[in-house]
Amino acid sequence: MAWVVLVISGVLETVWASALARSAGLSRLVPSVVFGVALVLSMAGLAYALRTIPVGTGYAIWVGIGAVGTAAYGMAVLGEPVTTLRILCLVLIVSGVVGLKFLH
Repeated sequence: MAWVVLVISGVLETVWASALARSAGLSRLVPSVVFGVALVLSMAGLAYALRTIPVGTGYAIWVGIGAVGTAAYGMAVLGEPVTTLRILCLVLIVSGVVGLKFLH
């Protein structure tokens, strides 16, 4: 169960980071509320998962999911550049996250 919660928390990290970008410095209500709720849920899920998953592994996986998700959102929705090197770097992050899970 902790692994499922960790993955969901990583996805919520993508949600809060994306909402923060949309909030215009927390000046827009709806993205600011989404940011706050997703942030609290993401941190609570991470805290729950770290009860049974080692902190180094859990935190790295949480950050990796959030980083890849946020970068993908930026490229797909916000018009950030999509280059071969960016995609390669994201694939390397995903490889590291998968490796950490299986080496746990």
